[in-house]
Amino acid sequence: MISHCVFIRYRKDATDAMRDDIYKGLQALKPRIPGLTQIIIGANSSPEGLDKGFSEGFIVTFRSTEARDQYLADEAHAKVGAKIVAAAEGGVDGILVYDLSY
Repeated sequence: MISHCVFIRYRKDATDAMRDDIYKGLQALKPRIPGLTQIIIGANSSPEGLDKGFSEGFIVTFRSTEARDQYLADEAHAKVGAKIVAAAEGGVDGILVYDLSY
């Protein structure tokens, strides 16, 4: 299993409509990728104050590295990724991606 964790530091002018469009695009990937088992989307709720401005994020769970790699190569994923980069503060500097294998 792989959990593909993505955290976003949105630009101040990123609208709710922009965020909703990104998250709808992510959800649309689920039926496209065999082995993509779950997508969890949400805002940071940690009381620790260690989020470094990463206010929202999502976790995509895959059964295998092959499923994750298919997701990464998918053209619809690239389109959603471009929207995330455009909405993030500083582009890719406003995004943290971390994959956990277990």
